Amino acid sequence: MKYDPKKEYALEELQKRGYQIDDPWDAVNLFEQKVAEYTGSKYAVAVDNCTDAIFLCLKYVNACEKIRVPCRTYVSIPMMIKQAGCEIEFEDIEWSGSYQLKPFPIYDSAQRFTENMYQAGTFQCLSFHRKKILQLPKGGMILTDCPNAAEWFKVARAKGRHPHKNVFYKDESFEVYGWNMYMSPERAAQGILVLETLPRENEDNAGSYYYHDLRRHKIFGGLNDQ
Repeated sequence: MKYDPKKEYALEELQKRGYQIDDPWDAVNLFEQKVAEYTGSKYAVAVDNCTDAIFLCLKYVNACEKIRVPCRTYVSIPMMIKQAGCEIEFEDIEWSGSYQLKPFPIYDSAQRFTENMYQAGTFQCLSFHRKKILQLPKGGMILTDCPNAAEWFKVARAKGRHPHKNVFYKDESFEVYGWNMYMSPERAAQGILVLETLPRENEDNAGSYYYHDLRRHKIFGGLNDQ
């Protein structure tokens, strides 16, 4: 039976289908494992959206220089680059599905979700928004093959709490400064159910042709917002 991601009963549905969910947060761990297997990455870290995934990646690599991105992309990406403490340089290039935030091995892969898509040595940021391939109400993921990075992302996304120590509910010990960017168990459970029926191979959802040129906006140094 195909799951409808608009309905909020995913955790119960997982249990009905035989998944071992002793704690709601087990659904987040399971979704991460399934996405890692699907995409070919060693690790996958669930967050609340792709833009926040990119922010965490920039913080992890201590980015403080100019970041080059396509001029035709989703507006939250250059905004988040600025908010992460970096400058923006727009490039007039074509892309489909995924592009690099140069010079770092960070990729905005919001418009791509297909089998074995992971590129070794990179941080690939996914989007599960309703207009994207997985079509959840919201959600994102960071793909990586670096265990240290995966652990840092898990702590940083959850206000500095470590996810392996039962601290979502019971502990107020913090290891690092973090942000409120985690994925909820219900959203992760939805992702598992939708992934069950998703094809193994999917064409890119969109690319540079889908977006208008951000360089014309005043906020990015352009002359108008029309």
